[in-house]
Amino acid sequence: MNQMLLSVKMCNYCRSEVFSPSCRGIASRAQQVDFFKQKDEKVVIKHSYPTPSKKSLDGMQSCEISTDSTDDPLSSGLRTHRQPRIVVIGAGLAGLAATKVLLKKGFTDVTVLEASDHIGGRVLSVQHGTSTLELGATWIHGANGNPVYHMAEDNGLLEHTTDGERSVGRISLYTKNGVAHYQTNVGKRIPKDLVEEFSDLYNEVYELTQEFFKNGKPVCAESQNSVGIFTRDVVRKRIMVDPDDSESTKKLKLSMLQQYLKVESCESSSPSMDEVSLSEFGEWTEIPGAHYVIPEGFMKIVELLAQDIPSSTICLSKPVRCIHWNYSAQHREVIPKSSDTNQDNNHNENSCRPHWDPLILGHPICVECEDEEWITADHVIITASLGVLKQNHEAMFSPPLPEDKVLAIEKLGISTTDKIFLEFEEPFWSPECNSIQFVWEDEAQLEQLTYPEELWYKKICSFDVLYPPERYGYMLSGWICGQEALYMERCNDETVVETCTELLRRFTGNPDIPKPRRVLRSSWGSNPYIRGSYSFTRVGSSGGDCERLAMPLPYANSTKAPPLQVLFAGEATHRKYYSTTHGALLSGQREATRLVEMYQDLHRAETTKPNI
Repeated sequence: MNQMLLSVKMCNYCRSEVFSPSCRGIASRAQQVDFFKQKDEKVVIKHSYPTPSKKSLDGMQSCEISTDSTDDPLSSGLRTHRQPRIVVIGAGLAGLAATKVLLKKGFTDVTVLEASDHIGGRVLSVQHGTSTLELGATWIHGANGNPVYHMAEDNGLLEHTTDGERSVGRISLYTKNGVAHYQTNVGKRIPKDLVEEFSDLYNEVYELTQEFFKNGKPVCAESQNSVGIFTRDVVRKRIMVDPDDSESTKKLKLSMLQQYLKVESCESSSPSMDEVSLSEFGEWTEIPGAHYVIPEGFMKIVELLAQDIPSSTICLSKPVRCIHWNYSAQHREVIPKSSDTNQDNNHNENSCRPHWDPLILGHPICVECEDEEWITADHVIITASLGVLKQNHEAMFSPPLPEDKVLAIEKLGISTTDKIFLEFEEPFWSPECNSIQFVWEDEAQLEQLTYPEELWYKKICSFDVLYPPERYGYMLSGWICGQEALYMERCNDETVVETCTELLRRFTGNPDIPKPRRVLRSSWGSNPYIRGSYSFTRVGSSGGDCERLAMPLPYANSTKAPPLQVLFAGEATHRKYYSTTHGALLSGQREATRLVEMYQDLHRAETTKPNI
């Protein structure tokens, strides 16, 4: 067969004597085939990777591919001036934040691929009558320097937040007003002074868990480096040696300990606090200031991030199957199929197909979508959740991820924390009650707080009262986490309603509590595009694993490969703010800034290069 080198062709759309996929004229595979003249010939493409200079960020585009072969694709790219093509996978807070930075800095060839049919990721606000319920992110955690808080405050989103919704507690309820009612499974309320006494003890031990990381304290072998095991052991010992407590009081306190650990598991989104690393627990950093609820819904933050992003930039219902990255070969054979010339001209101008080598189009990455479309790119920012990476990383990357990154994905933890909203015609709780906490007296001595599927409801730790009633009506929000949350997700609404009603009757001692008139619940664990609520540092993992997860590919020592091909963002990639909305937002800005700074450096290197 004849072989030919890639040569210059007049572009029919921009009339420049070059060929490049960044030219909006190349819209179909038929045109691509036409470019190669003889559609059934084997073509050897001699290719170098064009990398744009800063000029392209100022809106200057030309359609150019160099025919020079070089061992350094980055330096060859300095001679070209086309916009880099960037694909952002995921339209949650991290993906939208990254996209907003890129567009603001002058990048114009940016595409966001979102697997679901809506933006927001793990932010999901649902309109419920005149109120808004949060199935996902609920609170702005801390105000001082929190970018999410400043967005909300600057745009008037907190004007109607009540004083009661500015929670200063470590474990955030919907209101700081009122009193939590700790009810036992025999229908009795634990006295308030006993609850406060135990709470003081628990919080003292909680502070001890922070010292291992903050002060570099060694972890004793007995704790197994587990927050749960350490906390349970220390609190139990202090309870048992208290000479002033009766045996029944000690039992109640031991039972409350188990309930507190369930709440803590929901806070950490871990199956059990036994799985949370004691040596790393103190690295998570709390931003000072109160926790805020956004009355109009957390989706308002999402909308603010998205408002300057053209709608054509975001492709919804576009799940990704595989990211083919690091096409580093300088020569690649391609055999076009004759059937290509019969395709319609309605394909995305950025798309290629499996039998097309992405090197034809001048990009080192090809994103394979579930709908069979292939999209070429210079850079991909992946904001998929840790749960999705855990489940799909083997199939999601070609070539596979480096071993150390896979290890980080496997070591870090993520679990499911779900909410169950119950709406009642009238309140059955007293006006001062802000939550109903479930304390199982028969669990005082249990070591493991995990349950078989039929007992999933025993993992529900509490129901919070949503305040103010003028906004929410008479609404309770229940919390459940771990494998038991997944069991709950598999139940139908009627089963959940009946089970929760029976629990409330049992723990309050009121058999006349009616069924709620409506139920609404989250399902983050079974959502195929989420697979969990948020991340935690599991026993055996560390903040270093968050940083390894965030490290772009290829690694810096891969000098002959185009840099920053695959970048990683999302809450699990933020070492200090994992599990938070501000952590997600900051991580997206971080990865976009990597790209901005790289192209700024390239521009400086090019403009200061001496003329020879």
